[in-house]
Amino acid sequence: MKIFDKWEIDKIEVTDFGLKKYIGLRPVIIPKTGGRYSSKRYAKPKMSIVERLITKLMVPGHRGKKHKISSGRATGKYTMHYKTVKGALEIIEKRTNKNPIEILVRAIENAARREEIAGYQVGGIIIRRAVVTSPQRRVDLALRTITQAAYRRSFGKRENMATALANELIAASKNDASRSEAVKEKERIERETEGAR
Repeated sequence: MKIFDKWEIDKIEVTDFGLKKYIGLRPVIIPKTGGRYSSKRYAKPKMSIVERLITKLMVPGHRGKKHKISSGRATGKYTMHYKTVKGALEIIEKRTNKNPIEILVRAIENAARREEIAGYQVGGIIIRRAVVTSPQRRVDLALRTITQAAYRRSFGKRENMATALANELIAASKNDASRSEAVKEKERIERETEGAR
């Protein structure tokens, strides 16, 4: 069974052992569960990673407490975002001659931060400490930064969303911080955590 009836998933392996259980690589033709896992706890890994990317495009999440800026333009029907992701995967295949699902997995692995800063109050002061990020949160944040970067690239520009998403995924899969905003953000946060240790 091939995803979108085009690309095989069986031979793709997750190289980051921490994320192995959390990147869903179940073979499905159409990545849509219709909210089957929404009421179940810890069910995100059962969803296909492509479906998680599509749903993240619908509501990419907060960026600096400004939900309207990052998510206000992102609403719409599932079909619209489905076509955007399919178009982006086709562009990736054309440019790289590789399986685009594998490129997506490598991009998530490279954009997933390992540590972040947590602030907590002791008396009258707020102390910032470096904490290890859980694997599920790593995948969530990687998807969020990738989609938000693609929205920023395409909004008000000539580049359409599918091309912007393809460019971001290709750059992130190569771990290129100069061209990928997601990898750049990950490196920035990990530099901050080094100072907060």
